[in-house]
Amino acid sequence: MRLRHADGTVVHLGYCANVHPVEDLVGVLYQLAIYAEPVRKQLGADRLGLGLWLARDVAAALAADPRAVEQLSAELSARGLEVVTLNGFPYAGFGDAAVKYRVYDPDWSDPRRAEYTMDLATVLAGLLPSDAVRGSISTLPLGWRDPWPDTARDTARRHIDLVGDHLADLEARTGAVIRVGFEPEPGCVIERTEQAIEELAGLDPARFGVCLDTAHLAVAHEEPALAVKMLADAGIPVVKLQASAALEAPQPSDPATRSALSRFVEPRYLHQTREAATGALYGTDDLNEALNGGFLSGAAPWRVHFHIPLHADVAPPLAGTHATLVRTLTELFAGGAAVTDHVEVETYTWQVLPEGQRPRDVSELALGIAAEMRWAHTELVRAGLEVAP
Repeated sequence: MRLRHADGTVVHLGYCANVHPVEDLVGVLYQLAIYAEPVRKQLGADRLGLGLWLARDVAAALAADPRAVEQLSAELSARGLEVVTLNGFPYAGFGDAAVKYRVYDPDWSDPRRAEYTMDLATVLAGLLPSDAVRGSISTLPLGWRDPWPDTARDTARRHIDLVGDHLADLEARTGAVIRVGFEPEPGCVIERTEQAIEELAGLDPARFGVCLDTAHLAVAHEEPALAVKMLADAGIPVVKLQASAALEAPQPSDPATRSALSRFVEPRYLHQTREAATGALYGTDDLNEALNGGFLSGAAPWRVHFHIPLHADVAPPLAGTHATLVRTLTELFAGGAAVTDHVEVETYTWQVLPEGQRPRDVSELALGIAAEMRWAHTELVRAGLEVAP
């Protein structure tokens, strides 16, 4: 789905396929048929954006086989799908029964992270529509916060430089402009905007920037207007926006609230929890730790890194951080120039929602994703974008 800003920028809207965490090319092609194309048809769209997640082995195989990339591109086109962005945050095993901290491995101090990102860039260069201005790849914010010594930081910068050289070479050979966006996330080396500015200083803005995830922004208790201004002042581009909403508990000390929150405790993903109180930010690495008395007073609202469907109402006493998402869209698109041109709906947690809220089958998941896309499209239009022909 494409929209247009008044400055002429084409803004691509799609959904992230890490909600279907398959790890072979057969699975990737299958998800196009049973999820992505049905979502497009539900929306009545001629063309639907898809942010592919290609696990390490799939990315490496495709990067080594240009013919396979051509076949994937042809399959996308035949189903009315287009790819301008890839999610390069999870490396492998994103659909495992227990992911938790493993999602941050390997980090950017490990050469495998650079190799994986370069493979993704090679594949994306072959998938980009001919009329797309550029492509994007989102990646983890360097690594988990501990341990992260200066030696890791220095090694990571060398690996990032290698990726930058690869992106420049790809552009010279293919004409494809691809940027990498580091995605601030609670608990990581880059958790908040000020850390992104510090850690990414000196990188080529033509190649590197940030991927803003609005659930992460909300959990970190950041105000979108300030975050966007700080990035602009530092000359760091917003390569991509991940449109997402986090879970909020306005009164976490209330027994009914704690009971409702306990239904979101699950074994697969990490659900970092943050509380802004007495002028400081406090947190735990997972929701179960917060509920079991881990460093949070409960005197101020909690925000939980649990992506919830964009279109669905959250039953009281809980709430969602949709207001942060809407304010971010305003900051990015209501001004005289579009701040980014890639928007990706990223709710990867459908299958770990509490019982009764999960989709029961393939068709219900496709319907839910379509409803999220419809919601995001409406909010983008409200923010000032127009439907592109």
